[in-house]
Amino acid sequence: MTPAAPKAPGALDGLRVLDLGTFIAAPFAATMFAEMGAEVVKVELPGIGDHCRRLGTPTEHGDTLVWLSEGRNKRSVTIDLRKPEGAVLLLRLVAQADAVCENFQVGTLEKWGLGWDQLRAANPRLVLLRISGYGQEGPYAARPCFGRIANAFGGISFLSGEPDRPPANPGSATLADYMAGLFGGFAMLAALRHRDRSGRGQVVDVALYEGVFRILDELVPAYDHGGHVRERAGAETAIVAPHSHYPTADGRWVAIACTSDTIFARLAQLIGAPELAQPGRWATTAARVRDRAGVNATVTAWTQNLTRDALLSACEAAQVPAGPVYAIDEIFADPHYAARGSILRVADARAGNLAVPAPVGRMSETPAHVAHLGQALGAETDAVLQGWLGMTAGEIAALRERGAV
Repeated sequence: MTPAAPKAPGALDGLRVLDLGTFIAAPFAATMFAEMGAEVVKVELPGIGDHCRRLGTPTEHGDTLVWLSEGRNKRSVTIDLRKPEGAVLLLRLVAQADAVCENFQVGTLEKWGLGWDQLRAANPRLVLLRISGYGQEGPYAARPCFGRIANAFGGISFLSGEPDRPPANPGSATLADYMAGLFGGFAMLAALRHRDRSGRGQVVDVALYEGVFRILDELVPAYDHGGHVRERAGAETAIVAPHSHYPTADGRWVAIACTSDTIFARLAQLIGAPELAQPGRWATTAARVRDRAGVNATVTAWTQNLTRDALLSACEAAQVPAGPVYAIDEIFADPHYAARGSILRVADARAGNLAVPAPVGRMSETPAHVAHLGQALGAETDAVLQGWLGMTAGEIAALRERGAV
């Protein structure tokens, strides 16, 4: 595992982002900015903080492993936005910021006097990322929503599971949160690029379900074109074959993906039955999809006679895409994960030496970094208010006495 590297200049050095969100969606967008060098200030409710601090496995210092990982690189500040003094304080911070991320239920910021009109008045160059369950507009805009609901509404849950079983969780209930944060963060960068050219900020409006809906390959045009409603197919892929998980002789599973006729011809040669890739058999994707059961039975008869390692070696030599179906303990032991630094070990003041997923996107000149994991609640309230706003210790103490910070 790769240790956290010393901070080098990041690609987003100089940007200031205020993260007002809770749980994962908008905060994940802010986390990616923080990994790339932006100064991200996490604004949390005094005494309570982001609910993500209590989501997942608890640790001895009170915050969960989810918070430690996803709160990385952020400066924790406590401000009660519900109080007039807290709202005024936030607007002062907004005047110094480049972007704000929030994922409250629609209308919450407006209720506190912190809607787009007020934020834009404080800083016309501001970019505001708003992630909500169903977006800022539409008949469902006011409905509460979480990742599991967005996965279902976005169409991916219906596709998850075995054909004769109820719809399953698509790997993680938080998939929609991370996808919304990913698309939201990309749109934030685009909006900041536009701001740098025009001088004008804008709102980025992302619905929680839209990220998962966007990644459903041909689902939308397939229905519009021919009325096709894709059903659950378990480990199968609807539009190609063989493209599934196959058993091995040592009780493991291997994923094999033949996404073209050329690749299937290589697999047929590897199996020792090159005639399977000839016209009249399974030479084309369409023919293989029509006889998916026969294709899978043939591939399974071959894979179950080889150990996982032998199977993977054979496929690699024949240039047939294949990979192990890993559990997390196997990921930790894999040499490629180690060589790529995909698992990052961070020496953190509170958590000690803890492994977390590394930032994604290896940049040769401005590498991402993780300086620290999620901080204790309010760890940098005084430092940020003094550094950003020039407030005195007495002014901050007065706000704290009144419960505003």
